[in-house]
Amino acid sequence: MANLTGGFASLHFAGAMHVDKGHMQASGLPFLSFRRCAQLDVSRLGSMPRFMGARSTFVSQQHARHRVRASALSSLQDDTTKFFDFVIIGSGVAGLRYALEVSKHGSVAIITKAEPHESNTNYAQGGVSAVLCPSDSVESHMKDTIVAGAYLCDEETVRVVCTEGPERVKELIAMGASFDHGEDGRLHLAREGGHSHNRIVHSADMTGREIERALLQAVDNDDNISLFGHHFAIDLLTCQKNGEIYCYGVDSIDTETQKVVRFISKVTLLASGGAGHIYPTTTNPPVATGDGIAMCHRAQAVISNMEFVQFHPTALSDEGLPLKPTIKRENAFLITEAVRGDGGILYNQSMERFMPLYDDRAELAPRDVVARSIDDQLKKRGESYVLLDISHRPRDKVLAHFPNIAAECLRHGLDITRQPIPVVPAAHYMCGGVRAGLQGETNVKGLYVAGEVACTGLHGANRLASNSLLEALVFARRAVQPSIDHMVDADDAGVGGAPLAAQWARPTLPSQAVLSGGALSEIVARTRRTRAELQAVMWEFVGIVRSTGRLKRAEWRIGDMEAEWEEFLFRRGWAPTMVGVEACEMRNLFCCAKLVVKSALARRESRGLHFTEDFPYLEESRRKPTVIFPDAVQELTWSSKPLQRQLQCK
Repeated sequence: MANLTGGFASLHFAGAMHVDKGHMQASGLPFLSFRRCAQLDVSRLGSMPRFMGARSTFVSQQHARHRVRASALSSLQDDTTKFFDFVIIGSGVAGLRYALEVSKHGSVAIITKAEPHESNTNYAQGGVSAVLCPSDSVESHMKDTIVAGAYLCDEETVRVVCTEGPERVKELIAMGASFDHGEDGRLHLAREGGHSHNRIVHSADMTGREIERALLQAVDNDDNISLFGHHFAIDLLTCQKNGEIYCYGVDSIDTETQKVVRFISKVTLLASGGAGHIYPTTTNPPVATGDGIAMCHRAQAVISNMEFVQFHPTALSDEGLPLKPTIKRENAFLITEAVRGDGGILYNQSMERFMPLYDDRAELAPRDVVARSIDDQLKKRGESYVLLDISHRPRDKVLAHFPNIAAECLRHGLDITRQPIPVVPAAHYMCGGVRAGLQGETNVKGLYVAGEVACTGLHGANRLASNSLLEALVFARRAVQPSIDHMVDADDAGVGGAPLAAQWARPTLPSQAVLSGGALSEIVARTRRTRAELQAVMWEFVGIVRSTGRLKRAEWRIGDMEAEWEEFLFRRGWAPTMVGVEACEMRNLFCCAKLVVKSALARRESRGLHFTEDFPYLEESRRKPTVIFPDAVQELTWSSKPLQRQLQCK
């Protein structure tokens, strides 16, 4: 069972709290060392083919070009085993930016779960925060970040990101990303909740889409990068040597060819995004099922701060729209923080403004404060949404700043220049994740992380608006040089090649025994039902406001649900080595949900995004990260074990 401890980062732990025993116990992980935190005074399922992983047979011309390029890279390549210097899991801003740098030093594969553009980056509306105005300062950005993070942020990480951020934004502009400019010809800098200055670089309300476009175009022009769309990552390939764990790539399902494809690499970067779909309503795209965090946990990487799930205060409430959508959305439509930053006001359904009752910063308070305030209003009044009004602002400015939001609302009969927008909180961002050092390194050698999947110490207990794209850009760049160094060391040691690739047993697709007799359709139905039940439990017991009793109830319910689901699969002929997209997503959702609950139970205070009724106040003695590190004895459930056994390397 995973253990929880306090301690912060540069990759070292001195002690671990075994929650089930309730005492401090020394723990020796010589390869890991974490800094203390800052001391500052200033937060689908569907048909049978879908279950096995089949997708649309459509392949874009761009994707086809990459597939052809990939097949020509090495004489060792075949349909089921591919060899690269660098393998990147995820095609958001972190993965693409990293790829463009390391491709100067070796062959690169980007594997992505759906189409290359389908990432959390593509859905980011607000922008990138960076100190680009003479009246702003790195110190001011640092202070805003640490205050929003409830003083749990790591000061060194915050300083690095806030200092290097402006240069990373300038690099994007040089690569062709187009951001909004004011009438004076300078970048238009917006302001969002928690920021003391205007410092948000944006492209209307579609910033992530513009950044993704520019990066994908650059990737497409790079002959040393191969992009494999519709490849679902299953588990990392690891081995142990001299007490340390090494990563040599990943197994995946090619959901177009229905084959298991093994990627062998000298360096692996995980940039797979978050786990929003552990909840029933999330702004995350359907691909955000916690695959990266779960794979790393199974590979014995250290996980941190999983209790801090950010609920965006303002997702569009379909229930409040004049014309209801005819089909349920796969992910909630985000109403960017910038609407409040531009003067938007929150009202309850009686048109009573309520934010000043909760915080002096009113609508510009950090997200955790605004989300809890809305949650309190909804519970007290028995309502299902509140209203966000921007109609008092000039019509032309509203339409210029928020064209995507205006168009989506108008599609459903609502004119945001005249009517308030119905909004409700939704799961949005994981502030926790795979523990990373200042160069994106993990305790697993050869494995680096960047973006939402990582926990770098920047966000602390609550992410400041528009710091996520910034963090992804900074850490993707910082991971480059150590990755190159590791690749060179691997070359010198003669690591890699066909002999290594053959050592791990291969996962298998469902056998004919499972496909026949209606077993697979039963598994599909049961998995669909189990997924919905897990999401309901997480929302009811592990939502915006928590309690020890509800968290323990969630832990018990999730454990029972997981055991019953696995027993059902295996009774129907499913084998532990079998893989399918929905089955693997389900095991990843279980894994991440359990990590969130364990972390939440370990934090006996209310800080940032974690609010518990039993411990409603901050405790200075508990101002340290929650850490889940691998035990010698791993949990025995299917979601907690890698499909391949860990090798012993010489």
